[in-house]
Amino acid sequence: MSNWEYLQDAGRSREFCAGVQAELPLLLGVVPFGLVYGVLGLQAGLPMWAVIAMSAVLFGGASQVVFAQLWGALLPSPVIIGTVGVVNLRHLLYSASITPLLGTLPRRWKLLLAYLLTDEAYMAAVGRLANGPQGAYRHWFLLGTGFTLWLGWQIASVLGVLLGATIPAGWSLEFSIALTFIALLAPNLRRRSELFAAFAAGTTALLTQALPYKLWIVLAAVVGMAVGMLTSRFDKKKATP
Repeated sequence: MSNWEYLQDAGRSREFCAGVQAELPLLLGVVPFGLVYGVLGLQAGLPMWAVIAMSAVLFGGASQVVFAQLWGALLPSPVIIGTVGVVNLRHLLYSASITPLLGTLPRRWKLLLAYLLTDEAYMAAVGRLANGPQGAYRHWFLLGTGFTLWLGWQIASVLGVLLGATIPAGWSLEFSIALTFIALLAPNLRRRSELFAAFAAGTTALLTQALPYKLWIVLAAVVGMAVGMLTSRFDKKKATP
């Protein structure tokens, strides 16, 4: 192996391992989330193999929980598919954010990273991609965060299916879902527009919980983005000398 090839391998490994390390603390919230999903899937009447397979095929915690809930409610298939699609619209925002940073990658890389681009993987990687060293192998950092989350989610889902019936209801594992997203969001709220957007989205989510088909998720996201855009001028004024 030439010195150049050795440096290439070292660069890839360094970025990948850094991504793994960045994602590992978030698994503390992801594992209970996966347990909750496994329990909900069985309670909804889905067979064990379907609950487990969905974690690999759909691979979206919130959308899998919504799917299980709507399936258990015996809603029509078009409603279930449409609702899951709406819940997953947030991934378009992640892609729009990542594309300027990694848009020159080959198609095979884009497909792989798009599959792994979920909430926790994105939040763990976006700061490194946007503000870290702009090396040729920085996309391996996102691969590290995404793969770590994928593996943790698969294991947690299987455990939820196998151990779900033995988990006491008093543990309230579903609360870990909210805690996970709060832990992801809070450290990244640094500008005024971000604080305003988070407050507006959170308030909207609380006030619109009664909307059908989990539409409060989409409405809260739209309101948060609108408020963030409208208040971004405060950030610009503050940055002006």
